[in-house]
Amino acid sequence: MHPNELDIEEGLVRRLLARQFPQWADLPLERVQSAGTDNAIYRLGPDMSVRLPRIDWAVGQVDREMVWLPHLAPHLPLAVPIPIAKGLPADGYPWEWGISPWLEGEIATAERLSDLNRAAEDMAAFVAALHRIDPAGGPPASRGGPLTERDEPVREAIGALAGKVDTDAVTSAWEAALAAPVWSEAPVWIHGDAYDGNLLARDGRLSAVIDWSGVGVGDPAADLIVAWSLFSRESRDAFRTRVAADDATWARAKGWALSVSLIALPYYMDTNPIMVANSRHRLREVLSDQ
Repeated sequence: MHPNELDIEEGLVRRLLARQFPQWADLPLERVQSAGTDNAIYRLGPDMSVRLPRIDWAVGQVDREMVWLPHLAPHLPLAVPIPIAKGLPADGYPWEWGISPWLEGEIATAERLSDLNRAAEDMAAFVAALHRIDPAGGPPASRGGPLTERDEPVREAIGALAGKVDTDAVTSAWEAALAAPVWSEAPVWIHGDAYDGNLLARDGRLSAVIDWSGVGVGDPAADLIVAWSLFSRESRDAFRTRVAADDATWARAKGWALSVSLIALPYYMDTNPIMVANSRHRLREVLSDQ
């Protein structure tokens, strides 16, 4: 997916385990097929996973999760994969990597959730709980700054998508989001990538939130992208009511949904069909709300 990503094959992962965690080296190891873009993921035995950065911008994510997830998890109503161990560069692999619990479940989709309104309530309760945690000392989130910081790459992406999306409509929607008042209160804890691809479902209900590599403090609007990723119009309204998002926050949330979708589309158009399909879906949902 990336011009300079690493090829992380099973033999390398087994060598790293044998050298650094020999107690787990003989466990079954299976590559996880994922639409994620930053890490290669392997299931290790029945109850662990190995995540290895495949691209340089993902370096440092392991430390972020190891430092902050033990602090956040006790306050959250859904399961969170608190890291178990950190591996070091070795055997030609240049970066730190992590071992975390394997959380049972499937990627949350509308088809796997028995009641989208209940899922909206569950997700809103999770987001609200995360945003209430004392933000003192938290690092800046990977997302969560002013939308204006994303204006240039968004407009470049819109230019690259001429003929593939309604560029007039997305430009108008993006400019409406930019016009919303900025977040002027203290930053809050945010996941930073809380969309359906990082949510798990079991028995028809949301069960876990994974991939906390962008966790930090920032504008809570960045955590509301899921409203246009997973929910219908009715359940989206339920989600908004439960999180008590004012008009400005909701407008910025639309901007975040637009920006992540628009920037992803031209970059992954030929390499990640799931990411492309999800991005197109978010765009349709945002535009339907305009």
